[in-house]
Amino acid sequence: MKIAVIQATSQINKNGLLLDAVKKYAKESEVINFGCTDSDRDSYSYIEISVLIGLLLASKAVDFVVTGCSSGQGMMLACNNMPGVLCGYAPTPKDAFLFAQINNGNAISLPLGEEYTWSGEDNLYKTIESLFSEPFGQGYPKSESKRKQKDTALLKDMRRKSQVDIGILLEKMDAEIIHKVLRKNDVIGFILSEGKNKELKDFLRQKSGN
Repeated sequence: MKIAVIQATSQINKNGLLLDAVKKYAKESEVINFGCTDSDRDSYSYIEISVLIGLLLASKAVDFVVTGCSSGQGMMLACNNMPGVLCGYAPTPKDAFLFAQINNGNAISLPLGEEYTWSGEDNLYKTIESLFSEPFGQGYPKSESKRKQKDTALLKDMRRKSQVDIGILLEKMDAEIIHKVLRKNDVIGFILSEGKNKELKDFLRQKSGN
C-alpha cells in the first residue's frame, strides 16, 4: 500500500508527529510525506488540501491518505466532497479501527489541534496503531462481517453513482484554488510520475504547463 501523509498548514507543527506515527505502524507500506511543512511557499487550508487528496487518490498515485486539520471535522467533510474519496474521522483508536474494518475507506482525518499535551500525542499514536492493526475491510464484529462488507460495497457504489468525474469538478471549481493547488509541486510532480489515471495526468499537465 502507498500511503500519503498531508495535513493543513494550520497544523504544520504536527506533520513530523503524524509522519512518524504512520511510518511506525504501517511498516509494510510505502509512506510519502507531502507536508504541509515550512518548505511550502504557500499556506494551504483544509479545503485546498482536500482537493490535493482527491487528486492523489483519483490518479491512483497513492492508495490511502492520512490527513487532518485543527478539528479533523472540516477536512473529513471537505474530502468527502471529492469524487472517489471516502474519508473517516478518527478522534480515538476505536473510531480508527471501526472505520478501517467496517467502512474500508481511503482517507482518514485526525483532530490535530485538540488536547496536544503528552496524552494528546499518545492518543494520536494509539489511533494510528489501531488504524493499521489489521488488514482493512474485514468487517466488524466478525459475526457480522459478511453483512458489513456488503453494506460497504453498496455505500461505495452509491457514492460513485452520485458523483461527477473529478475532471468535471475541477473545471467548475474556483480558478484561484486550482492555481494554488497546482503550485504544490511535490504532490503534482508525484501524481505525474506515479499516477495511473492518464486522463487526469493529461489534465494536470495542461493546467500546470508541465
